Amino acid sequence: MRVAIVGAGAVGRSIAGELLGNGHSVMLIEKNGQKVRTRAVPGAEWVQADACEVASLEEAQLSTCDVVIAATGDDKANLVVSLLAKTEFAVSRVVARVKDPRNEWLYTEAWGVDVAVSTPRVLAALVEEAVTVGDVVRLMSFRRGAANLVEITLAEDTPWVGRPLREVPLPRETVLTTILRGERVITPSPDEPLEAGDELLFITHGEVEEELQRVLCAEGRAPRT
Repeated sequence: MRVAIVGAGAVGRSIAGELLGNGHSVMLIEKNGQKVRTRAVPGAEWVQADACEVASLEEAQLSTCDVVIAATGDDKANLVVSLLAKTEFAVSRVVARVKDPRNEWLYTEAWGVDVAVSTPRVLAALVEEAVTVGDVVRLMSFRRGAANLVEITLAEDTPWVGRPLREVPLPRETVLTTILRGERVITPSPDEPLEAGDELLFITHGEVEEELQRVLCAEGRAPRT
């Protein structure tokens, strides 16, 4: 997969390193020449250009990229890059960094954003996930809530402990992707029995999170978001 990362600061370089380690092709686009440090990410293609200008993105052949990540420290720049990537270059997947959480509401499909990543929100969700048992915790939203990654840790008193997955009446538009059980990562199967303490990861629609909460929990509480 070919990925363009706009912004070669600490965040952009870290993402690039991870993607390169996973075998992807990475292009880093950075406006500030002082941040173009080819030795910092030697396996990446480096382009010094203003990614908010269509001509620069054309020269960088952004249309050949499968994914664009807008990772600068400027919300305005990230939004412009996202919009150009989606509307001018038809990039299929655009991920944008939210610098100021107060601007998160702007990161929508109208601006070309498929996934918005707000560090404070992600950290808060991870804290919730680590300490919360029996409540649905939203970890991340895709396409601004059209689909969410949520987690629930099964409490001992949930009625589904000891019963196979096929008996659990999951809501519509809900898919169980993974079961984390201790150090094991389990691919769900219909006959897999559930255990207390299982961490269940779902892809689901925001509109049915409360229903998922009622199904899996001993008490129907509103999902944490």
